[in-house]
Amino acid sequence: GVGCCEGTCGHVWHYAQAVGRLFPDLERTVRERVDFGLALQPDGAIHFRGEFNQIPAVDGQAGTILRALREHQMSVDDGFLKRNWPRIRQAAMWLMSKDPNRGGLLEGNQHNTLDTDWYGRVAWLSGLYLAALLAAEAMAIDVQDLEFARKCRAIFDLGHKRIVTELFAEDYFVNKPDPKHLDAINSGTGCHIDQVFGQSWAFQVGLPRALPQKETVAALRSLWRYNFTPDVGPYRDAYPPGRWYAMPGEAGLLMCTFPRSDWDYAQAKGKGPDWAAGYFNECMNGFEYQVASHMIWEGMLTEGLAITRAVHDRYDPLRRNPWNEIECGDHYARSMASYGVFLAVCGFEFHGPRGHIGFAPRLTPENFKAPFVGAEGWGSYSQTRQDRGLKSVIDLLWGRLQLNTLTAAVPEDEDWSRVEVRLGGQPLSASLNVNEGRASVKFAKTLVITPGQRLEITLV
Repeated sequence: GVGCCEGTCGHVWHYAQAVGRLFPDLERTVRERVDFGLALQPDGAIHFRGEFNQIPAVDGQAGTILRALREHQMSVDDGFLKRNWPRIRQAAMWLMSKDPNRGGLLEGNQHNTLDTDWYGRVAWLSGLYLAALLAAEAMAIDVQDLEFARKCRAIFDLGHKRIVTELFAEDYFVNKPDPKHLDAINSGTGCHIDQVFGQSWAFQVGLPRALPQKETVAALRSLWRYNFTPDVGPYRDAYPPGRWYAMPGEAGLLMCTFPRSDWDYAQAKGKGPDWAAGYFNECMNGFEYQVASHMIWEGMLTEGLAITRAVHDRYDPLRRNPWNEIECGDHYARSMASYGVFLAVCGFEFHGPRGHIGFAPRLTPENFKAPFVGAEGWGSYSQTRQDRGLKSVIDLLWGRLQLNTLTAAVPEDEDWSRVEVRLGGQPLSASLNVNEGRASVKFAKTLVITPGQRLEITLV
């Protein structure tokens, strides 16, 4: 942010999806020169403000591993991953060291983006750990480090079960504070905004589920029930600590509420500083966008768009500068999580080294059009439902797009048996596989699309 929270702070920037998707070369440079460069310590810890702080943050560490996967996917080839894999692996090993029993849940002090050390078993931090394990496994497989991939999977499998059995209670995920550190800030059984952030990240980079669907959707519905309000005024009258990013009469998704009788704001605060505990009562844009995008991925379209609209309305030009969404400083980087909402609406997936692109529109899929950005080109994707079938069109407007496969979401209650492909009006050979509402088109040979060449795919 400008004026506060300087630098490409790891535990803030990993929320932001815009730069990595719109300017992938720039984001790869930051990963190589900062996170896996001057900020990387001999033990694998990543100092979250580069050379200007002396501590790592577990959420930023997990997010950097996930961003490494995104940067690999937004590359033309596997050069970035091969160059950086030893350091990515080292960073993943440091995160595993915070799980000394290799049971899939983090322990000990866990510094994070809420600017204090939390202790105990914390759902949102361990959920990010699980997503990072999946990302590390995927990259390990790509570089044929199969032993490390198996290690990541073994820990993940344990954690995937334990996070539900130990930290899911009734209708959302909670934390189990360390009884030796009850003075530390911890949201406890409060309904915390980032409780399923790990699964949100997994969607952004096309990973398998980091958290089980049933419990994750229940948690998102609880956030909608307990944390979203069309008017933050009454809540802030009851809980005044914290900054007023949303004013009385304005809607927002509160950072943490306490709907259960066994934990409240005073317990969550412990003996922590007032400024840090006050975060619980705030509406911070980047966190809200993260939840909104996740809701859309999980099928909660209306709720996700409503949260997005709440932030948009707060930054109506009659109220505030629409180009300066503030959290702690001006032009705060976390608000670039808003691009994740766009990706969720598009159901976008991309893997440059594999030559893959995919779309699963959540909004008007019968008549949809949106821009997309690949590793070395950008253009538009559109799809329309016809009397018989689905027609998808890619128009590349700049650069080039290399493709081996394309996927599209299709209704599961229809039979799909044939695909027709044309590039620049010329028919091409391709095969079709349909499974659980996902149609995958594999081209007989690699396509290299340049501006002016329209790719048309008709599924019947």
